[in-house]
Amino acid sequence: MLPKYSFGIVLLLSLMLLSCESSKSTDETLPPPNIIWLLAEDISPALGCYGDELALTPRIDALAESGVRYTQAYATAPICAPARSCLITGLYASSMGTQHLRCDIPFSPQLQTLPEHLAAAGYFTSNRNKTDYNFDPAGRWEHWSGSLAPWRNRENKNQPFFSFINVGPSHEGSVNREDRYKSIVAGFPAGELTKPDQVDLPPYYPDTEDTREVWAHYYDVLRALDANVGQVMDSLAADGLLENTIVFFFGDHGFGMPRYKRWLYKTGLNVPLIVQVPSAYKSLVPHELGTTTDRMVSFVDFAPTVLTLAGVSPPEVMEGQAFLGKESVPAREYAYAARDRADDMFEMSRAILDDQYIYIRHYMPHLPPMQSGFIYSDGKHAFRALRSAREAGLNNAEQEKLWQPKPLEELYDLKNDPQELNNLADEPSLQAVKKQLHSRLQDWMIGHSDLGLLAEAEYMIRSAGSTPYDYARSEDYKVADILAGAELVGKATDQDIEQALQDADSGVRYWGVMAVRNSKEPAAKQLSWLSPLLQDSSPSVQVLAAETLCLVSSSPAAVDVLAKWVQDDRPWLALQAARSIQLIGPTARPLIPVLYQVLEKNLGEADAPRKYKDFNYAAFTSWALEWALQEMGEAVQVN
Repeated sequence: MLPKYSFGIVLLLSLMLLSCESSKSTDETLPPPNIIWLLAEDISPALGCYGDELALTPRIDALAESGVRYTQAYATAPICAPARSCLITGLYASSMGTQHLRCDIPFSPQLQTLPEHLAAAGYFTSNRNKTDYNFDPAGRWEHWSGSLAPWRNRENKNQPFFSFINVGPSHEGSVNREDRYKSIVAGFPAGELTKPDQVDLPPYYPDTEDTREVWAHYYDVLRALDANVGQVMDSLAADGLLENTIVFFFGDHGFGMPRYKRWLYKTGLNVPLIVQVPSAYKSLVPHELGTTTDRMVSFVDFAPTVLTLAGVSPPEVMEGQAFLGKESVPAREYAYAARDRADDMFEMSRAILDDQYIYIRHYMPHLPPMQSGFIYSDGKHAFRALRSAREAGLNNAEQEKLWQPKPLEELYDLKNDPQELNNLADEPSLQAVKKQLHSRLQDWMIGHSDLGLLAEAEYMIRSAGSTPYDYARSEDYKVADILAGAELVGKATDQDIEQALQDADSGVRYWGVMAVRNSKEPAAKQLSWLSPLLQDSSPSVQVLAAETLCLVSSSPAAVDVLAKWVQDDRPWLALQAARSIQLIGPTARPLIPVLYQVLEKNLGEADAPRKYKDFNYAAFTSWALEWALQEMGEAVQVN
């Protein structure tokens, strides 16, 4: 005879099974969800729902109340175009050659973007206002619009949609240009604007009226951003779509401020991410709604996650992993990021983060974070404020780091030093940690065929007739050998450098020259090894060798090399030479007539709205040359 309470157990089990079957049936009969990406420009996790009491962001906070808030969401680059090229493809920018801001890279026919995959699955796809992928966006989207409710343009109102809605009030231009800031806050009561004395300044900024004012402006434009988010959510509600639409809200990288945007630290990479999921689709989320998770996610994961939510298996070529949906996988252990050229400012650094540390390897450490040139000039409020404070002698040691050459390696304990102030790279007790992170970072660079190991002009030349992505996966790309050459920077002996400069691969030779360039006082014999490279088969090697020689002595032959390549019709090569000319200073004086000729070539039509014929290579090359001429006493204005 059964115990008297066994019937209750049987009944309970039956109800549980019935509930599971009912849930399974409901999941299988639900229509594919609509999906929206609300992408805010240039914001860090400084919102009300992230604990910032000064941020007035009620509509964004409401998303977090009914969704999932992520504390460890990371961009793959601290600047927009490389980050966006990753978002829209599910591949790292350095895998495709799209890691520079801005560039125009041939897109591999082997690849498709996220909206193309979704369109093939029956989704209506739309983009609002901005692409900025570093490759041609034509034909990727079904609908383009400036509307905050672009789904209304689909003919079949029952068709699921994916809308990429860019919202831009928080872009750096809004706080750094007075006219833009005033236009955004024009409707705000004056008494409600953020007061400078309310702001908690980050430790990288001297405490001045100007620095406080620009940060106060940021909190004001966040209010305008919040209003935009509210408009989108109100439109969804008006259309009766809240119950079947998954909304992602996130930033494209950190704040548009010095030591955030463009800087390869957590400050530049950590972004807010909130995913609001209707209750009917909560089985697709491995977290309780209305909670916070410290699960680490990367931009490279976003495209496969959206495909999984839409019921589409992500293609194997995608390099990320789904963190939502029925095919989601265990949490990642590491996030990776890259910093390369931004406009005319050349850089090459790589970073890896785990749940406690960030490790950064700089491959051009001789270049200070705050380089000279137009992008970091006084035309922007924040840069002007920092420069004025420095000239007034107000910087402490931490603030002065922005202006000094970078350390070769950086290691920060993010749990105990969240503001990344204490570089532990040389701490004896953490050498095993550093070695492990450095090894994982190298594995990632090799495993994803990191094209940043080649100069931009070099991989464009090598991939002619194909694409950088396809070239990087050919046997011709000796990525491990070139990475070994790059690792010589800051660590090489004379013998290492001499061998690298004689290597059969121009990529290795390039890094051999960079090792000399990085030396504070290159030895005479090292410089003597560079002279033959002025005739190297690689123009990029020639340019870097010429730059290095011109910085330590007068070298007419080296100046001639720069004159030759700055006039080249291949814009990425002319840009490299232009930046070298700007860096060598008065040594470039014999080139003044040539520089004016190149500037003339880069001008747009007389009645065109922009000064230059394009707003990438032509503008960037001109900025470098205009700045060089200005520093040589010429009456030239940088635009």
